[in-house]
Amino acid sequence: MGFDDTYKLSAHAVITNEEGEVLQLRATYADKNWGLPGGALDLGETIHEALYRECLEELGREVVIDYLSGVYYHRVYNSHVFIFRAHLKAHGCKGKGNGHITLSSEHSAFDYFPLTDLSPVQRVRVEHCLQFNGEVQSAKF
Repeated sequence: MGFDDTYKLSAHAVITNEEGEVLQLRATYADKNWGLPGGALDLGETIHEALYRECLEELGREVVIDYLSGVYYHRVYNSHVFIFRAHLKAHGCKGKGNGHITLSSEHSAFDYFPLTDLSPVQRVRVEHCLQFNGEVQSAKF
């Protein structure tokens, strides 16, 4: 890789509800696919800063990062994706909370999905995250 090459990095959150279903957002751009909250790092940002910022922008909620579970290469986008386990920060009370979500203009809907309804790539990343044993996973797609 040359000094001036462009390389993409993004950070995404696996957030679940009480039933263990995974939060996904429906994009208003490109193919309008469903995906995990998060997005590309801005210049000078750490992966943690990017995840905090992206979740606040996309969900209107702060998140608490529990752990980094995996780093995945996607050749189609020439990018690495950092997957974190996270939960929505509770509003004014102790513990985890799923309160009100306010979507940005980048997304038209949110919902919680069982693992079986996720795309094959998403399912692998989320399963690694939910089965985290202290060892960060990696894979190529």
